Amino acid sequence: MSRKPKRGYFVRGQFVAEGSELDQQLKAELKGAETSKTDLKRESEQLQKLGESLLGLRADLFDPLPLPEKLVDALAEARRISNFEGRRRQMQYVGKLMRGLDEDVLQAVRDALETQRQGSARDTQALHEAERWRDALIERDEALGEWLSLHPSTDAQQLRALVRQARKDRPAPDARVVSEGLAPRQGRAFRDIFQLVREQLTSAAGASTEENPE
Repeated sequence: MSRKPKRGYFVRGQFVAEGSELDQQLKAELKGAETSKTDLKRESEQLQKLGESLLGLRADLFDPLPLPEKLVDALAEARRISNFEGRRRQMQYVGKLMRGLDEDVLQAVRDALETQRQGSARDTQALHEAERWRDALIERDEALGEWLSLHPSTDAQQLRALVRQARKDRPAPDARVVSEGLAPRQGRAFRDIFQLVREQLTSAAGASTEENPE
């Protein structure tokens, strides 16, 4: 009676039986290679996204970066391309160039992007703070004294006049506007208060940074 042949495959002329120790070893190596390939693909995608982020980096943060000329030119070209497919191919090229950068350069890129992100967050916070103070000054009499105690360099006479004018300019309630969720049109004094407050907050923030540098 003939023996049933073993199931398996050949590797470099050597028969490897399924389930054997060699079979398990080869499969483990293959799995490791596939994992490494997945990791490389993920890293490549991350570097391409990092390159895309450079397109929105401010010039004062972008220019000092030690980027190779080819990458700088590739990014400039990507900014000029409006066609979707052409831009996609250009960004793939940018990603390829990003993969050739040293880790020190990549870290410098990440640091520059983080600096810009923190700056944007601070700007947004300052904007909201100016809006809160503007509304408080118009709505509450005591807010003027609170503001002047915190920012004594403010032209108090000018601010009082603007607050009085903004209160006079306030539009009467409109049921239709309210029901539609529309903001009522505000007068010039309303905008001038915001500008004055924002300038004072910016000046105070700048002075604080000089006194307490990081």
